[in-house]
Amino acid sequence: MATAYERFNLHTTPEKFFIEACDDGADAVLAIDRVSSEMTLTGKKDVPPSAVTRPICGIMGTIHLVAGMYLIVITKKRNVGSLLGHAVWKAVDFDIISYQKTMLHLTEIQAQDNKTFLSMMNNVLTTDGFYFCTDYDLTHTLQRLANTSPDFQENSLLERADQRFVWNGNLLRDFSTQPELHKFAIPVVHGFIVMKPCRINGKIFEWILISRRSCFRAGVRYYVRGIDSEGHAANFVETEQIVLYNGGRASFVQTRGSMPFFWSQRPNLKYKPKPLISKTTNHLDGFQRHFDSQVLIYGKQTILNLVNQKGSEKPLEQAFAKMVTGMENNMIEYIAFDFHKECSKMRWDRLQILVNKVSDAQDDYSYFMLDSEGKVVAQQKGTFRSNCMDCLDRTNVIQSLLARRSLQSQLQRMGVLHVGQKIEEQADFEKIYKNAWADNANACANQYAGTGALKTDFTRTGKRTQWGLVMDGWNSMIRYYKNNFSDGFRQDSIDLFLGNYSVDESDGPTPLHAQKDWKFLTLPIVMVIAFSMCIISFLLAGDTFTETLAYVLFWGTACAVTAAVIVFNGRDFVDAPKLVQKEKMD
Repeated sequence: MATAYERFNLHTTPEKFFIEACDDGADAVLAIDRVSSEMTLTGKKDVPPSAVTRPICGIMGTIHLVAGMYLIVITKKRNVGSLLGHAVWKAVDFDIISYQKTMLHLTEIQAQDNKTFLSMMNNVLTTDGFYFCTDYDLTHTLQRLANTSPDFQENSLLERADQRFVWNGNLLRDFSTQPELHKFAIPVVHGFIVMKPCRINGKIFEWILISRRSCFRAGVRYYVRGIDSEGHAANFVETEQIVLYNGGRASFVQTRGSMPFFWSQRPNLKYKPKPLISKTTNHLDGFQRHFDSQVLIYGKQTILNLVNQKGSEKPLEQAFAKMVTGMENNMIEYIAFDFHKECSKMRWDRLQILVNKVSDAQDDYSYFMLDSEGKVVAQQKGTFRSNCMDCLDRTNVIQSLLARRSLQSQLQRMGVLHVGQKIEEQADFEKIYKNAWADNANACANQYAGTGALKTDFTRTGKRTQWGLVMDGWNSMIRYYKNNFSDGFRQDSIDLFLGNYSVDESDGPTPLHAQKDWKFLTLPIVMVIAFSMCIISFLLAGDTFTETLAYVLFWGTACAVTAAVIVFNGRDFVDAPKLVQKEKMD
């Protein structure tokens, strides 16, 4: 299998960057001209002795901003574990290096815009969850890799990677067109990976959980919902559970993703904005494309729709059910399960109702398994596609239960569990399992919603706790603030990073300078003044009680009316994206 280089030195001169491959026996050096941006392959003898040298862990890619080109490198990595003998790394620190030696060619406005764009890039890079491997393809499941041709195996990691999960694909565009540079290019996935050596009945096996977050229609919670015209669903994540034991390997794959039709839920200062289904778009085209793709990649689909079947979520559930019925596709099964209703009043044992309901389908879908001789003994023929509103909290709980049921069968088949033994009875492993799935929930939630997940107390302990409810309330408050007052910047950051928005090479103004409506500045000031005067009137009483009450009522009414006007015009006061494409805003 073609591999990428693992260790590098970055040599910097005023004219060029020289990135030296430091693997044993390697002599290749990537030279990047800081003026023309040309990338060529050279040797170690061409690196000037005067160059400033430092070690780096990998190349994320390059990007054009207002000041010109930038090189993005991984400066620190942490070993997560070993997958089939291949070291898996988590990228934990990065550096963005300008090709330009000075910023004097920029105007004051351009310099400020460039600084903002750099902040956006750093915003994405500091979001936890970037992983890579230099000699193994992390973007594919075990089953997809086992079903590939010998020619595919000879391709470079960059060529063979599943583009849905290559988060630095946009940054590696210039590398993609030059095959001779592919050994310097490392596909990086975003999501969550945990690898744990475990012991049951004295038998040691490796248990691995990998969540791959799609870079198609990526974004933040309220600004990216539903699907795009290509059928890509928002917050789409492929989660693979892997078991390695005694030379054998097994894998169980599930997916999650936003309800795949055109709907939106733009923040407007209300705690829970009303979701809106588009009335002007042909939903079935995108819906069909989405499931055609899912069936092609994963086989049969069982949709687990966990949204409420009353209130503002009800029309979404009805629309989803109607579209599945309209497709008349026997490869797709639809199951609606009102998670909150079924589990109200802490009745979390009722989740078993859903697990039992889909048990026949899960047995039919099976899982992927290779025996110790490398022979395929089972193939996964379908997947469960789970969703709630955000595809985070409720979704993760259900996925962990289905994954445990699959694991029960795999470990028995591999000879780790004895007949009649249950995973739930293995206290040490159960603790590892539950904590890993809760960490997976937190990672996916932080990447999409900006906070840790809700309901992780159930995932970690198997029951809901009062403290868990308190933490859910705290996380919900943080989500409210971020969704309304910082997610526009986060969405712009993702769009810039993934290439959905490209910085224009002309000297024209950027969308960063969109003017706010007069209400944005005026009404909050009026409300603060009115609130302050209300407090002052209360503290500094007038000559009579009636006079004091009149002042308090007047300023209190002024404050309340202004607050009502602000909420009514909520969309004008939230932090909305400035770079985002129109399609995402509808």
